[in-house]
Amino acid sequence: MKFIFNTNQHYVLEDDAVLLRPLQATDMAHLKCFAINEPTLWQYSLVPASGVHGMATYIDAALAQRAKGLAYAFIVFDKKIQQYAGCTRFYDIQLANNMLQLGYTWYGAAYQGTGLNKHCKLLMLQFAFEQIGMHRVEFRADINNARSIAAMKSTGCTTEGILRENCTKADGTYRTSIVLSILKSEWQEGVKDRLIEKINTCNAL
Repeated sequence: MKFIFNTNQHYVLEDDAVLLRPLQATDMAHLKCFAINEPTLWQYSLVPASGVHGMATYIDAALAQRAKGLAYAFIVFDKKIQQYAGCTRFYDIQLANNMLQLGYTWYGAAYQGTGLNKHCKLLMLQFAFEQIGMHRVEFRADINNARSIAAMKSTGCTTEGILRENCTKADGTYRTSIVLSILKSEWQEGVKDRLIEKINTCNAL
């Protein structure tokens, strides 16, 4: 049954491998190690979070967007090794159009390629399509970010096109973005099942 997505509410998404809970200011304690030790994580990010100041700005901006009802950021906790792994969020939330974007996703290097991302995407897409009644979930990435684009396609996204120099990067230059999406009908008719199958295959290895 659909319920209204309220960014003031506390939503926790979890399965046997991962827990997503709302990002909060005190999470600096869990995330500053990535900001200090892994600055290349934000090579393609529009909101880089390298360094303690960068991470503080990143968290503050995410919380400000949530307060306005425009975004909802989660911190990612890897339940298998009991450690915080990164962040992800819903943004550009358009309840009137039953659409939102999923992105601002990053994980520490040790968590990349482990299958954690697929668990996160399954939980978030289930929430979007099956609980809050979204019709469309959109994804965007820097056209040069091959790792992120491959992950989106592996999730089941359909490539829609390229937005040429559509936004500015932290260094002031323009970014060209690739746009991908999943529609609710696609989720119901195979994308969800294929994603679950990939997770199960990964778990069996």
